[in-house]
Amino acid sequence: MNASLTRRAFLGQYAGGLGSLALAQLAADEARAAERNPLAPKTPHHPAKAKAVICLFQHGGPSQMDLFDPKPELTKQHGKPHPDKLEVHFHTQQGKLLASPFKFAKHGKGGVELSELLPHTAGIVDDITLVRSMSTDSVDHEAALRVIHSGKIFPGRPAWGSWVLYGLGTERQELPAYVVLSDPGGLPVDGPNNWSSGFLPAVYQGTPFRATGTPVAHLATPPDVPAAARRNQLDLLGELNTSHLRSHAGNAELEARLGHYELAAKMQTAVPDVLDISKETEETRKLYGIDNPKSAEYGKRCLLARRLIERGVRFVQLFLSGQPWDTHSKNAENLRNLTAMTDGPSAGLVLDLKRRGLLDSTIVMWTGEFGRLPISQGTDGRDHNRHAFSLWLAGGGFKKGYVHGATDDFGYASVEKVVRVAGLHATLLHALGLDHNKLSFPHEGRPDTLTDTVVTRAEIVPDLLS
Repeated sequence: MNASLTRRAFLGQYAGGLGSLALAQLAADEARAAERNPLAPKTPHHPAKAKAVICLFQHGGPSQMDLFDPKPELTKQHGKPHPDKLEVHFHTQQGKLLASPFKFAKHGKGGVELSELLPHTAGIVDDITLVRSMSTDSVDHEAALRVIHSGKIFPGRPAWGSWVLYGLGTERQELPAYVVLSDPGGLPVDGPNNWSSGFLPAVYQGTPFRATGTPVAHLATPPDVPAAARRNQLDLLGELNTSHLRSHAGNAELEARLGHYELAAKMQTAVPDVLDISKETEETRKLYGIDNPKSAEYGKRCLLARRLIERGVRFVQLFLSGQPWDTHSKNAENLRNLTAMTDGPSAGLVLDLKRRGLLDSTIVMWTGEFGRLPISQGTDGRDHNRHAFSLWLAGGGFKKGYVHGATDDFGYASVEKVVRVAGLHATLLHALGLDHNKLSFPHEGRPDTLTDTVVTRAEIVPDLLS
């Protein structure tokens, strides 16, 4: 528990008289600090298990019945029509029930069944919470991406990483608090909207990092400028900014803008150090699959995620180019390639965080935006499915070796202990010490929140938490 939280907890025991005055003063101090630096560390609403997040996002919609959710009845009824009417995205290509071609086996102390495509995830199954009963609001990629990232299908809303920064700030001032490790192959579907700060101040948006080459665009000093000359430039700029700020005292927007320039200068030294993995041991590099050409690139980004969290970055997100998990055709072939790329590094990240004592305070989440249908599209594909998908979480106060919820016999719809995205968001925020009802920002004349939805009331899913 941090010092600020301890102080608040102590003062809270004396709700009247001096205690209430002291709490009011503490709140005022924090408000003034936030005006001067919107990323200054903030006291959470309640004691937190987690203080950082790594989100391994799988664009396109991974197939739950081929990876995490075995369906013997689907195998038994392969080739027959589905008994009910299904919601499909491409209705003209609707086929018959399609069994998974992959074998499932039990793993870990609890005998959790996983696909043969996930041998490395099987090795960490006792450290994860596997949610088999997710449900979302849209069957379209862009809308479903907005739901999983920002809570609603509408564009222009803040990503949940931005809400985390808004609620907690950051303790590391020379690195961005929210880092996006982008795919060298290009942007994911919906591009920067995946990490936008929406109507929150721009300081809370994600900062894309490249894992190879120049890590941040326009950050490096031009090669023809000597280090001493660059230092003199920055010193002069700092003096001019300080003078300008004196004549505009109390201008919080100006203070924040100048703070961004100062961060950029600090990043010139800090970022190259974070991205230099040359001092990592061969054993560590192998753990992340960097020795394997199929997983090397993704493995390097998973390793960089650990290095960023290790240095105090609050929120790190990995994305894939395009929407590779969108297996409308060649479902089995594509899944083999995708799991060969991601399975080892994802599990290696969890193991590495655990052995370094970082997993208990870091949430790792592996998810896509929705799942796939149990029927075929064409001969060997699967269409979109918003009614059921699977994801896993590790660390940060989530249960270990736990399977939550279930889908129907064919994996089409979540039917037991259903978790909607708003409930997932509320639970994630809770693990970080944030009350999803209190974490609000003025927008369109009223306080808005990440979980503000009229479809269902967002509630924490306590069964997911340890």
